[in-house]
Amino acid sequence: MAAFGYEALDSAGKNVKGSIEADSIEQARQELKRQGLVVLDITKQSLFTKDLNFKIGGYPTPRDLSVFCRQFVSMSKAGVTLVDTLKMLSEQTENERLQEATEGVRVSVEKGETLAHSLEAYPKIFPELLVKMVAAGEASGSLEVALERMAIHFEKSAKTKALVKKAMIYPIAVCCVAIGVVIVMLTVVIPNYTDMFADMGTELPAITKAVAACSDFIITKWFILLPIIIVIAVLLKMFAQTDQGIHFFHKMQLSIPMFRNLIMKQASSQVARTMCTLLAAGVPLVEAVNIVSETMDNVYYKEALQNCKNEIIIGQPFSRPLQECGLFPPMVYHMTRIGEETGNTEEMLSTLADYYDEEVEVAVQAFMAALEPMIIIVLAGVVLVLVGACMAPMLTMYQALDQL
Repeated sequence: MAAFGYEALDSAGKNVKGSIEADSIEQARQELKRQGLVVLDITKQSLFTKDLNFKIGGYPTPRDLSVFCRQFVSMSKAGVTLVDTLKMLSEQTENERLQEATEGVRVSVEKGETLAHSLEAYPKIFPELLVKMVAAGEASGSLEVALERMAIHFEKSAKTKALVKKAMIYPIAVCCVAIGVVIVMLTVVIPNYTDMFADMGTELPAITKAVAACSDFIITKWFILLPIIIVIAVLLKMFAQTDQGIHFFHKMQLSIPMFRNLIMKQASSQVARTMCTLLAAGVPLVEAVNIVSETMDNVYYKEALQNCKNEIIIGQPFSRPLQECGLFPPMVYHMTRIGEETGNTEEMLSTLADYYDEEVEVAVQAFMAALEPMIIIVLAGVVLVLVGACMAPMLTMYQALDQL
């Protein structure tokens, strides 16, 4: 999408300026008109003219969307009209992107558009899953039920992601501290230490020479080393954004047993929870599988679900391609098959979702339990090398004194 800068008049006749993202200038113009603005001027923005517009909190998180759905349901049950509900939600939300999108949805609804169609105009704010659930709720007259289910879904999603993030805080913090300590040792402690023994005329052992060489390289060639590290990081990031890079790194995740176990259980929970939510709202199976595939983080799970969709189209039951892809544990496709045979697919998926929500917590705890000793072993190895480099000259000197 490109960015377009515009100048327009709002419903009160006030002059407003801003920017909007769209595929074309005509689409941008139509979107602004749909928001009730009279466009005076609109131009495509370049890299140098693009507005620097930093939004507080970035895009809304699952927690933000959960609160949004909960408050929407509460106001709706209290008899507040749809337009007033959207107005109050736009005023009280703290996330600026969500606030602006909600205001845009209110304007669209006031002009006669459905809530689902209005939400669909903001795909970066309101996920497709929410849009489909709202559309199904509007069609069946059970909008409150649909939003209640989405609130639960977002809460579960937020909890799972929080567990994973919490598990990564400790190793990342330890690694950062370890890198800082090693840099200080190599740039401050080791040079002073080696200089002292060099002045005494003591022959330095091989391990001390090696560490001293590393220290000297970092101190004297940092202006070469730093750009190399930056270039490597940039190249890796660029590669990770390509299709080959995405497949490479995601395959690496699935190749490591600890990561594979956690990803598998998290994906099983996500698939079961989302499928249950969509099917309960009356979304067709093929469309539900397609939506779920777009929510998956790992590309191999996304491709597996796309293959499931294609198999369902030609008449295969959902459980068969789930089993054949080899990415899900037996319990997932066995329970799904039982649900298909008994006509209780939604109930079975709900049970699966609850089970794997708990399994994700257990997997995170197991991951941390296995990661902590590994970090300790690696840090112990680094410390052992540094201590050995410092102690070896002293031992050499003591041996020389004993021979005198």
